[in-house]
Amino acid sequence: MLTDIDHITVKDRPLIVCDVDDVVLQFATPFEAFLATRGHRLLPRSFKLTGNIVSGTDDRVLEAPLVKALIDDFFVEQERWQTPFADAVDSLHALGAEADLVFLTAMPPRHAEIRRRLLDQLALTFPMIATEAAKGPMVAKLHGERPLPVAFVDDMVHNLHSVGDHVPSCLLVYLPPPLEIFQFAPDPHETVRRVENWPQASRLIRSHFTAQDVASHG
Repeated sequence: MLTDIDHITVKDRPLIVCDVDDVVLQFATPFEAFLATRGHRLLPRSFKLTGNIVSGTDDRVLEAPLVKALIDDFFVEQERWQTPFADAVDSLHALGAEADLVFLTAMPPRHAEIRRRLLDQLALTFPMIATEAAKGPMVAKLHGERPLPVAFVDDMVHNLHSVGDHVPSCLLVYLPPPLEIFQFAPDPHETVRRVENWPQASRLIRSHFTAQDVASHG
């Protein structure tokens, strides 16, 4: 199943666990375009979707159930809308030659097969887990007690903090997209490292792996 770790085998090498939406695949920008086809607009006034999506006719704020339904419809149609960020595909392939890489995507599991198909179309065939559960325990299960480096990449601070709580040795990489709504995002803990793009993320991850390797042999 694509909703648990049972189908994933981690080898004897470093591990990278990576979010998908707005980290590998663009989400907010195509979602805004999707909303326009439904006659709605996103007005970023806080760091959330509910309360910030309005009717294009009278600026009436859409209630939570309708917002949830729109997100659900978007995920059903994600193959029409979502494309990868610049450098994401090449960076992930390069990193995947040096470490195990697992996608941990926060989405309703019923859309997992569509997400899997989209990633495969983009030649991003790395293993994937789709879950709405907290990410910290999932990364802890994936990494186990292995004395090897592990890195986690996400655009949501609460996910990074969750992983930091459960896997203290993990490199926490904050990769937010350059979008207006992210100006309202909370600040991460000092243990989280912020980067602006995938080349920066790749350099940071490689440096962490090298440092850990030197420490283990020192």
